[in-house]
Amino acid sequence: MIARLRQRFDKLVWTNQLHAYGLPGRILTNVLRYLVALIRDMFAGGLMMRSMSLVYTTLLSIVPLLAFSFAVFKAFGGEDALEPVLNWWFETMGAQGAEMSHQVIALVQNVKVGALGGISLAFFIYTAVSMVQKIEESFNYVWHVAKRMNFARRMIEYLVVLLVGPVLVIIAIGMIASLKSNTIVQWLLHFEFLGPIVVATSKMTPYLLVTGVFTFLYVYMPNTRVQFRSALIGGLAAGFSWASVGVIFATFVVYSTRTQLIYSGFAVAITTLIWLYVNWLILLMGAQLAFYHQNPAYLRIGRREPHLSNTMRERLALNVMYLIGRAFREGKHAETVQSLAEHMKIPSVTLTPIIAGLEEDKLLTTTESEDLVPGRELSRMKLADVLAVVRDHGETGSYREPKWEKLIDSLGDKLDASIADAVGDRTLADLLDEGDAR
Repeated sequence: MIARLRQRFDKLVWTNQLHAYGLPGRILTNVLRYLVALIRDMFAGGLMMRSMSLVYTTLLSIVPLLAFSFAVFKAFGGEDALEPVLNWWFETMGAQGAEMSHQVIALVQNVKVGALGGISLAFFIYTAVSMVQKIEESFNYVWHVAKRMNFARRMIEYLVVLLVGPVLVIIAIGMIASLKSNTIVQWLLHFEFLGPIVVATSKMTPYLLVTGVFTFLYVYMPNTRVQFRSALIGGLAAGFSWASVGVIFATFVVYSTRTQLIYSGFAVAITTLIWLYVNWLILLMGAQLAFYHQNPAYLRIGRREPHLSNTMRERLALNVMYLIGRAFREGKHAETVQSLAEHMKIPSVTLTPIIAGLEEDKLLTTTESEDLVPGRELSRMKLADVLAVVRDHGETGSYREPKWEKLIDSLGDKLDASIADAVGDRTLADLLDEGDAR
């Protein structure tokens, strides 16, 4: 019975059965698909594991990160802005949050960077950078990106997050403060109808700020091109979830007297760990939603590794090299993994092992800007070499040749010979010429 119910539910979600009810049915179908995909991914363990890892990294690097932020705040005359931000962030923890915020600020203010030795300073900087690196790795996991960005680009982006991020926070806090003290705003508060709207808007501003931060991270951190619309949808969902879960968590803290009785002095630390874990999980779930919005082909398969037949792998390899060669010959644009996936309407994770094999055999090269270009002259790139990559790539081999039956060995030789006859000595340039002629 459970199997039948599951089969009916899958049919309801993954078919167009609800489309018969018009627009509401189509909307409900999309909502159900995203919810099922997100819940499935959360309980699969990958996002939870990375959220726990980020909690550990946060505890290790929170003081160096805030020390950098405090230094930037101080340079711009906003050293008093750090404590209100922490107080607001830990507000859901009640009195424990205020205590935690005060202790962190005291630790940051006691840090004397000039008094640190060479090794200590290097470790101090490493822990700050490792936080940003962990976030990048988690987002790359969500976006199915196997290849990290190059070292120079990573350092530039890390510095942007560490140095420019606090400046943006100062600007945002200044804007919020100016809005509250603006003469026009104070004048609008006196009106019976406009006053509640202004108050509600001012209360929503911090949550809109969180949404903006989430959206910025979704666009900026993954090593792939993220559409702003998808990032904004993920940011809005994560921001709304963060606000809603914050209210629930605050209620939990107020009524969780048993936690304080059991853990005593450790209650603040335990509550902080839970709150950090929830925050990171919400951030990654928002990134997962942004990924699914941009790549709806993944909604049903999730993170399952695709299993391709040999025929499919051969056709994909030839198609990939044909598209890359055509783009290179025309010189109008360069192909990327994402553009190839969009053009062929196939998930990029399916192309990754094939492209890795082609790159390993020097048939294509990835540039600094993640563009895919031919690895050698098109007229010297035989189609037989392309097919050989997908037919042989990934084979571990053995210490000695397997013992084939003579009949099977002969049949295998005939199959190999027929494939060699089909492509002959044709090169990628010949294939492109045929395409141009057609």
